[in-house]
Amino acid sequence: MGLLDGAVVLITGGARGQGREHAVTSAREGADVIILDIGEPIDSVPYPLASPEDLKETARAVEAHGRRALAIQADVRSQEEMNAAVARGITEFGHIDSVIANAGVWSTGPFWELDEQTWADMMDINLTGVWKTAKAVGRHMIDRQAGSIVVIASVNGLEAGAHHAHYTAAKHGLIGLMKTMAVELAPHGVRCNAICPGVIDTDMIRNQYQFDRVAGHPGGTAEEWYEGGYRYGVLKGRSFLPPSSIADTALYLNSGLAAHVTGVAIPVEAGHLLLPGYNHNPVRN
Repeated sequence: MGLLDGAVVLITGGARGQGREHAVTSAREGADVIILDIGEPIDSVPYPLASPEDLKETARAVEAHGRRALAIQADVRSQEEMNAAVARGITEFGHIDSVIANAGVWSTGPFWELDEQTWADMMDINLTGVWKTAKAVGRHMIDRQAGSIVVIASVNGLEAGAHHAHYTAAKHGLIGLMKTMAVELAPHGVRCNAICPGVIDTDMIRNQYQFDRVAGHPGGTAEEWYEGGYRYGVLKGRSFLPPSSIADTALYLNSGLAAHVTGVAIPVEAGHLLLPGYNHNPVRN
């Protein structure tokens, strides 16, 4: 018996990284999975995004657990594409029980240097894309008087984030969006919660751009990058966390174990938010 036996879970940004882990975890616990991903580059994103082959690979990983998978290339920035993906999922599987709004991107730069397209892409994907995802499936859940929406926010939805104001603003917005959706959906038996990950070890941060950023010099190595992760949290033996740490939390929120839980934002960050912090760039005069 799995925690999601007979359920159907829709996951955005599902082609790799956290999204793939959500898909495999849901399948392992008995769910059929609808996997959405854009599957193409975005100019303002400084690292390679998932490919259509990544999307197919996630579908194969779901099927390896004996569950059905429906892989769809769709852009969360398009309400039409999200509506069509949800409609197709309902046609094929009959219903959608849970949504994991995972699609998101990340980039850096002081706020006064960010160009308008970079800001717009961040908001359109990380914040508005979640609204469009929830909007696409919301009426179906209201009609069924049941459902669970899990929003993947960030610790930057709870604290400042130097050199990524656009990301931080979007993730703060997600917390407010989640709480409001939780209030509006509660009379219909639909729950909505958020997870606030710390730094998770996926391709979003395991790349040369991030290696150099953490190391503080060009040519940074994976070893320097991973060593930097030990300074992020307080729990023994933790560097950057595995995607399973977030997938397990989403599993809990989508399962009957959280039947009475709505409107909460759960940090999963090895105690990072307990730290008093420090000044990255002190100015003495």
